[in-house]
Amino acid sequence: MVKVNLVEYQKGYQKEPIRKGFGRGLLKLGQMNQQVVACCADLTESTQMLDFAKAFPNRFFEIGVAEQNLATVGSGLAAGGKIPYISSYAAFSPGRNYEQIRTTICLNNRPVKIVGSHAGVSVGPDGATHQMLEDIILMRALPNMVVISPGDSLEAEKATFQMANDNRPNYLRLAREATAIFTTNSTPFEIGPAYVYREGNDVSIIATGAMTFQALLASDQLSNEGISCEVIHVPTIKPLDQATILTSLKKTRLAITIEEGQASGGLGGAISELSTSLFPVPIFRLGINDRFGESGQPDELLNYFGLNSDNLIQTVKKIIKIKR
Repeated sequence: MVKVNLVEYQKGYQKEPIRKGFGRGLLKLGQMNQQVVACCADLTESTQMLDFAKAFPNRFFEIGVAEQNLATVGSGLAAGGKIPYISSYAAFSPGRNYEQIRTTICLNNRPVKIVGSHAGVSVGPDGATHQMLEDIILMRALPNMVVISPGDSLEAEKATFQMANDNRPNYLRLAREATAIFTTNSTPFEIGPAYVYREGNDVSIIATGAMTFQALLASDQLSNEGISCEVIHVPTIKPLDQATILTSLKKTRLAITIEEGQASGGLGGAISELSTSLFPVPIFRLGINDRFGESGQPDELLNYFGLNSDNLIQTVKKIIKIKR
């Protein structure tokens, strides 16, 4: 188990956009490995590729507002032995160029690193067109694709490094708004494993991305009320760490998932499929329920859609009554 202590965060935790960690990681990676190249679709500053572009102008390619080309150029660079990172808003990549990702990257099993920034409703006032909620579903359905959703900026930096050594297509999901930093430089991360951040017996809370912090807050509060929660952080949604999750389900026999995306087909869908196949238990899913996002401030939208610790606490209390 990885112990994450929230005492200091409750007094005033630090926040940073998850995408910032990607930008730092890409710059450091570029300094270490000359085979790393970067491509962007006219969003270099927003996706945090700007520092890499300034440091390595001969290894950065501005594709322009042409996300289909972004994917195919990335595939060609990978075929030539480079390690390409391609970035845009998740609404446009994979949202606009899904067919090119499918055919030129995944079908050919090219190790392109696809970075989908500004995912989820916390994009805020940009509204439903830019609030990509279906990207996890799209990417995990593709053969050969690895799907990573880091919990905070430090984990995003680690993921950026590890992707360079992975010989498969990778999708890295990043949020726009500043979120809590709840890991440390020494917190373990590898592509593949899920991590038990709290041990418990009553219910498994399975989370990904920034929602893991909300799960930790909820778990600590519920513990004070006599409900023992096991919190599992799933930064790698595909391939799923079946062993860790099944061990938890067999112990608690009840689970709830939380993610900042569509509840059907995303992390919640993956956990439900696993449970149905190998160890059926009640699985409840918190996420966006078959609708698009709306314009608003990030915190307003997260509260509106119930993606916070308060709603998670109330939902856990309800399902615990069912179990008991």
